[in-house]
Amino acid sequence: MDFLRSLGHPEEIYNLFRFKMGGCRAVMPKLDRDSMSDSLQTCYRYLNETSRSFAAVIQALDGELRHAVCIFYLVLRALDTVEDDMTINLESKVPMLHNFHTYLYDPEWKFTESKEKDRQVLEDFPTISLEFRNLAVVYQEVIADICAKMGEGMADFLEKKVDSLKEWDRYCHYVAGLVGIGLSRLFSASELEDAIVGLDTHLANSMGLFLQKTNIIRDYLEDQLEGREFWPREAWSKYGKKLSDLAKPENIVPAVQCLNELITNALNHVPDVLLYLSRLKNQSIFNFCAIPQVMAIATLAACYNNQQVFKGVVKIRKGQAVTLMMDATNMEAVRAIMYQYIEEIYQKIPLTDPTSGKTQHIISSIRNLSLPNGSVVSRNHLSPIYLSCAMLLAALSYQYLSTVSQVSEEVHTSQ
Repeated sequence: MDFLRSLGHPEEIYNLFRFKMGGCRAVMPKLDRDSMSDSLQTCYRYLNETSRSFAAVIQALDGELRHAVCIFYLVLRALDTVEDDMTINLESKVPMLHNFHTYLYDPEWKFTESKEKDRQVLEDFPTISLEFRNLAVVYQEVIADICAKMGEGMADFLEKKVDSLKEWDRYCHYVAGLVGIGLSRLFSASELEDAIVGLDTHLANSMGLFLQKTNIIRDYLEDQLEGREFWPREAWSKYGKKLSDLAKPENIVPAVQCLNELITNALNHVPDVLLYLSRLKNQSIFNFCAIPQVMAIATLAACYNNQQVFKGVVKIRKGQAVTLMMDATNMEAVRAIMYQYIEEIYQKIPLTDPTSGKTQHIISSIRNLSLPNGSVVSRNHLSPIYLSCAMLLAALSYQYLSTVSQVSEEVHTSQ
C-alpha cells in the first residue's frame, strides 16, 4: 500500500530503493555488538523491542554517547511503563514514580507485577541499572536528575486532566520537554557539542514539545478509543461540550477548526527548533535531532484541515519518511523541508477558520527563518528523465527487495 501511495512521488520510490540497497547506512550505520558486555547487548535488545524508530537513530550516535542515550531511553521507558499501567493502584504508583530515580542505584530493584507490553524493562531492571552505573558519572547525574523530575511530573498529572493551554505545555514538558533537556545535557557532557546546547533549556524543551504535541494531535482518535484525553480543554471546549463529541460526523466542521488551532499552537515551536538545530556541530547528533523534527512537520502538514484525524489514522508515506530521513542531514536541507511543509499548510488554510490569522502569522515567521537569504533551496536533486528511469528501476526492484528483506527478518527472528 505504501508503495502504491508513493507512485505519484517518483523521488520517494527512488529513495526507497536507495534505502533498501544500503543508503540507510549513511544515516544509520550498523552497530558493533561484539565489543559489548552481555548486559549491554541485552539493553540494546530491549531498545529494539520497545522502539524500532528510536532504536535506529540512537544506534547511529557516536561513541560513548550512544550507550548513555540508550540507557537514558530504557530508564524513561521503564518509568513510563509504570505510569501507563492501569493495574497498579495509585497508593503504590505515586510513591513508585517519586522514588524511581533511587532505583537506579539499587542493584536488586525490579518490578514483576506489570501487565504492560514493555514490562520486560521493569522485570529485568537490574540489567538496565547495572549499565546505568557503568556509565561515566557525568551521564549518570543527568539521567538520574531527569528521571526524578519526570517522576514528579507524572505523579502530578495522574489524576488531573489537561485544562489550559499553559497546562498542556506543562504536561508536554514533563513527558517530552525533559527528555529534550536531558538529551541536550548528555550531548554537551559528551563534549561532542558546545556547553550552550545543554544550558539553553528553553530551546531543548521546545524540541520535545513540538514532537509531543504532534503525537497528541495526530493520535486523537486512538486516545479516545483507549479512554485517554490529552487535548487541552481550553481549546476543545470552544468547539464541543465534550472532547469525544469531535469524533461525531455532525461535528466535523468545529472538530477540524479545533484541530487547526492546536496545529497552529504547535507550529509556534518551530522557530526554536530551527535555532536549536543550527547550533549542532556533530553529524550523528544532528541526524538524531533533525529526523524526528522533519517527520513531525510533515505529519502536521498531513493532519492540518484533515477530517481523517477524526475518522482513522493519518500518517506520512513510507517513501516520504525515507526521503526525509536521507535528506535531513544538514541545516540548509532542514530549512528547505520546513519551508516545503509550512507552504503546504498555508495552501490549506480556510479563510473561514477562526485561527487562520494566527496560522498565517506563525507561517510568515517560519518562512523568514527557513529562507534567511530570501531564496528557496530546491530539494529536487534529480532531473525528470533520470527520475523516470530511476522510478522504473525502483518499481521493478522494490517488490523483490521487500521480499528479500522480509525473509531476512524472519530468519533473524528465528535465530
